[in-house]
Amino acid sequence: MTKTSIRWFILFFMVAGGLFFLLNRDFLPGLSPQSKSDESLRMLEAVMRLIQEDYVDEPDPGRTMTGAFRGLVDSLDVLSSYLDKSTVGRYRDSNPFELMETGLILYKRYPSFPVIIGIKEDSPAARSELRLGDPVYALDGLSTLELSMLEVNLYLKHDEARPVKIKTTQNGRSKTIEVGRSRLHEEPYSFSPAIDTSGVLRVSHFYPPLVQRINTNLVPLLKTAKAPLILDLRNCIEGNLEEAVRFINLFLPSEEIGQLRKKGGHTTPVVCQNPGELESLELCIWINQATIGPAEAVASVLKVQRQAKVIGHQTLGLAAQQRFFPLADGSGLVLTSAVFHPTGSELWQKGITPDFTLDPENQDRNAFMRKTRELLPPL
Repeated sequence: MTKTSIRWFILFFMVAGGLFFLLNRDFLPGLSPQSKSDESLRMLEAVMRLIQEDYVDEPDPGRTMTGAFRGLVDSLDVLSSYLDKSTVGRYRDSNPFELMETGLILYKRYPSFPVIIGIKEDSPAARSELRLGDPVYALDGLSTLELSMLEVNLYLKHDEARPVKIKTTQNGRSKTIEVGRSRLHEEPYSFSPAIDTSGVLRVSHFYPPLVQRINTNLVPLLKTAKAPLILDLRNCIEGNLEEAVRFINLFLPSEEIGQLRKKGGHTTPVVCQNPGELESLELCIWINQATIGPAEAVASVLKVQRQAKVIGHQTLGLAAQQRFFPLADGSGLVLTSAVFHPTGSELWQKGITPDFTLDPENQDRNAFMRKTRELLPPL
């Protein structure tokens, strides 16, 4: 065995063993017992020996290790991800208020190509030829097959307004479509009037200072409102659960709204701490397939505990907490460390079934408003 082979072999087992130890000891909920991890490590050893002894060429250590990382982490669930050095910087330093974006939202399950599940209104993508359900094979010539869902959505954002070339197929024909980027969210929410309602509150993402600004600017106006308020959570995929809970607390008094399930079945209660300033306000919620994560937690809790009417499309069930772990070479792991279980319903990997479902082709505001007025008189 050459020195290169020895270094490669030792490196693989150090990292693979460390990753298995990390996953089994502390973080991922519902992982198999230690004995099954031992068996998996033995299988890894067998596979590596076969590659070392019978593969036609000398394996490249760096490429092989990156592939091992991606395969191991990206196959856990669609939210977990291995990030290389360049992507770590984008992940940790990104500011949702400042980045330029296409308006596309991609869903990707390992090991397939991503598909478009959301197109934000008034975005560059909305003015392009791209449509919901289109597969995305490459971004600026970079294959998306080995990338995670987190990576492909991060790639679509940039601190400059440079366009991105998206390779797809439509009507059986391969196409490359160039889509621009622009700043879509100057604020974490927008509010607009709508006839026979208290207005439409559209949430872009659940990061602070969302709730603080709503408390300051909107709550005084909505306290005396009589007509239903529409919460527009379409295409909302970003944020954290803590801010989502504070948002829920605007509409619910202090009480337990669910649990976080962690490794080994351990649970932590999720509780609203304050009186609900708007607990008497009737609610209608708009969702689509790109309502993901904290936005799903909000919709699920308010649907059950406030009897809010939900209109739109089935969601994916991806409300969970992630933790980032830096690795020595500058890369890192994003791992699902806990999943959110709302009181009175199942959400994780099941999603939200709307009370009223729209045609998949009807995703714009006008279609949602028409259905809302049709089904919920006197809206």
